[in-house]
Amino acid sequence: MKIIQRISLCIIAVGFLLILAACGPVTSSAQPQSAKTVTINPSFQAQISPVPTEATYACGAWSSNNTPGPGSTITIYARLTKNVAGVSGANATAIVHFQSGDVQLEDQPNSDSGGYVTFQLPLGDRQPVNVPATVDVSFTNVPGHSGSIHCQPAFFTPI
Repeated sequence: MKIIQRISLCIIAVGFLLILAACGPVTSSAQPQSAKTVTINPSFQAQISPVPTEATYACGAWSSNNTPGPGSTITIYARLTKNVAGVSGANATAIVHFQSGDVQLEDQPNSDSGGYVTFQLPLGDRQPVNVPATVDVSFTNVPGHSGSIHCQPAFFTPI
């Protein structure tokens, strides 16, 4: 009796495997396509790319507190450099971009020997909570440079 059960179980297992094999993926005997050939013109390799130059002047601005209270006063810092050294004597202006409109700060300080300037910014609840604001700082009257230099903006978000 056990032999008949084992034989029956083997026949069922083989039948199940045949059904699984019939449901398997179908393979095609299509020939693989040949890859395209890429040719590089030798004159292309002879071309010399220009080496990028570092900007002579660099300028950045940041805030003393990126998450101030809506009624607090923060300090906006900026630094102007020429070939990594601070530039002194340049005149700085700052414009704050509040949600309700732009405000130019009254202070127009000159950069110190390290190229730094600071602005006091009383927020006075002018910017809604959780809404980011930016501050653009520009330098003019830069010794040895005509025109103005615009810094990367500072930012803050009242919480």
